[in-house]
Amino acid sequence: MKFANHFTFRALPLLVALGATLTGSAAWALPSDRDQPIRVQADSAELDDRKGVAVYRGDVVITQGSMKITGDTVTITQNAQGDIEVFTSVGKPAYYEQKPAVDKPVVKAYGLTIQYFAAKDRIVLIDQAKVVQEGNTFEGEKIVYDTQRQIVNAGRATGTQVTAPRPRIDMVIQPRKKPAAEQAPQ
Repeated sequence: MKFANHFTFRALPLLVALGATLTGSAAWALPSDRDQPIRVQADSAELDDRKGVAVYRGDVVITQGSMKITGDTVTITQNAQGDIEVFTSVGKPAYYEQKPAVDKPVVKAYGLTIQYFAAKDRIVLIDQAKVVQEGNTFEGEKIVYDTQRQIVNAGRATGTQVTAPRPRIDMVIQPRKKPAAEQAPQ
């Protein structure tokens, strides 16, 4: 069943499940984000409740509080119980941003493909992957971020064709600023 620029009540389970997915990435999120309404903007939407798949196309923008996801196409899949399994954003590049705390700058993530595995609290950036957080950058073919444990793994995208092969990762880590009391007078 194809929908262009409108939804029916049959699509409600997929939209509710989308909300559950987006509120699950709390480690990169302001606490108030999960209480905010979710907005999905796209040129078209195709929703299949039987298969548990929603596909949004054309300058897709999904926002909830400080979180923003963009892509040319965003696909959301859910299991038989209605829980979100994966959402996949594809773009040139796809983009994810979220403010982790009131006093922290926005975390930005890029990749030609961005996948969020809801049950595993994991974000995977594939092909031209890049994460920018507090001036630190991580770049590579593939970056996996465990939002629960706050662990980043970067490396080769084995088994996946990439548009710009990068045999090595590239990281820039900013020095930590010491409080004024710890700095030695000169």
